Parts: sequence; structure tokens; C-alpha cells
Amino acid sequence: MYVKVCGVRTPGDVAAAVEAGADAIGFVLTESVRRLEPAAARELAAAVPEHILTVGVAAGVPAAEAGRLALAAGVRALQLHGPYPREAFDELAGLPLRLVRATSLDETTELTAGAYGEELLLLDSPVAGSGAQWDLARLNQATPQGHWLLAGGLNPDNVAAAIAAARPWGVDVSSGVESTRGVKDHARIRAFVAAARAA
Repeated sequence: MYVKVCGVRTPGDVAAAVEAGADAIGFVLTESVRRLEPAAARELAAAVPEHILTVGVAAGVPAAEAGRLALAAGVRALQLHGPYPREAFDELAGLPLRLVRATSLDETTELTAGAYGEELLLLDSPVAGSGAQWDLARLNQATPQGHWLLAGGLNPDNVAAAIAAARPWGVDVSSGVESTRGVKDHARIRAFVAAARAA
């Protein structure tokens, strides 16, 4: 089970995610309580071992701006979060960045990872980073294909059941491992990764 810990903001957050065995670590580069300036993200990303994917997360900005932020942050991947069209991914295709498409599930969502040229597909709740769970039963009618991550309302207590219900390739967590909004709880990070792997 591939595990991404998102919205990390401090050296301690990074160390906890690395020690827990996360496969990817996300840094939010646009408007959010978890936002980091690119220079701060670059410092944290530099401390992440090579085998763990560093991901810059951007929402609500043009694709070119998202690409600029990710390059300035020194991350290896860029996650476009929200209703970005295929053209946005085309625009970024020439950059030295792996691409992640993060979106919520609706009737128009293209559910094949790679359909927009991205490497990973992330399915989130309609309000990203809110901790709100969504109805996983909706995946019974629409089955994602390829390397896709389940996100939205996951925490150490419910991730195993969510994996059993949705059968994702991986999972993503942010608010579910926080003590207060925007502040990571390192024990919860360890517990989440362990629970996801045990599932």
C-alpha cells in the first residue's frame, strides 16, 4: 500500500513521515493553513531521502504558476489539485516533474490514472484538506484504474476499513494526522502508516 502524507510544514513533520515509512511527502504551495513558501518547502524537501517522492501541491492557480512554484520548491512531483483540464497537464509535460492529478469524484471525472499524462491519480472529498469523508459506495458504480490514491477524511482509525471498501492502490492523508488544524501529530502519522500497511 502506497502512503502519502500531505501538508507537512516542519522538520519534525518530515522526520516523522520518513521514519514511519511514507512513500511520498506533500508540501502545500498555494493558499491553505498548511501553505509553505517555496524556499521553506525547498529546505524541507532537501531533507527527504531520495526514495521518497516529494510533492508540491497547488490549487487555484494557473498551471504555469503551479509549475514555477514546484520548481522553486525543489520537489520531484507536482500535484494539481482541483478541476484542472487536460490542457493544464499538457502545459507542464516538458518540466522535470512527475505529475499527480487530484480531483473529487463526479460524473465527469476521468478515472484512469494517466489519462491526462499524470503518473498518479488522487480522489479526494469535494473540500480538499477539510477532513470530510465522502461516500465510498460511489466507487461501486465507478472503479478507478491504475495507480490511484484514496484521500478525504482518512485517519488512523478508519483507513483500514476504507482500503477494504475502496481497494485503492494507495492512500493520502493530511488533516487526519493533525492534532489541530494545520499542525501534524507525529504519533498519528506513525499510526496511520502502520494501519494502512497492515490493511
